[in-house]
Amino acid sequence: MKEGTSRGSAAAEQPTAERCDIAELSNTADDPELSVARARVAPGITTRWHRLHGIAERYVILEGRGRAEVGGLPPQDLLPGDVLRIAPDQPQRITNTGSADLVFLALCTPRFRWDAYEDIDEAMAGRT
Repeated sequence: MKEGTSRGSAAAEQPTAERCDIAELSNTADDPELSVARARVAPGITTRWHRLHGIAERYVILEGRGRAEVGGLPPQDLLPGDVLRIAPDQPQRITNTGSADLVFLALCTPRFRWDAYEDIDEAMAGRT
């Protein structure tokens, strides 16, 4: 890792096909072991089922209420301060169960790469 500062900004937030908005706060080749993104899910929205190959994630809930579905675990209700750990290759999605935006940090190790992302929403359609 190279020393330095990454300047994050909510203005950099981008909508995704996953049905959430993401602001990449730190995701560079200078720090390949970790990426940090801020995710926002609108009320009533459930993200698409997906998995990250070879990348572990931790969601740090900052605002709102949610329900996460990960791998074979029962659904987990989430509140601010909770940390959800997601092992590599596990199917996952999150639902905003509150009336305000669900906001969380997504910490990926190693750093997030789009070539590791797999949308599996159609394959998981019969699961719920």
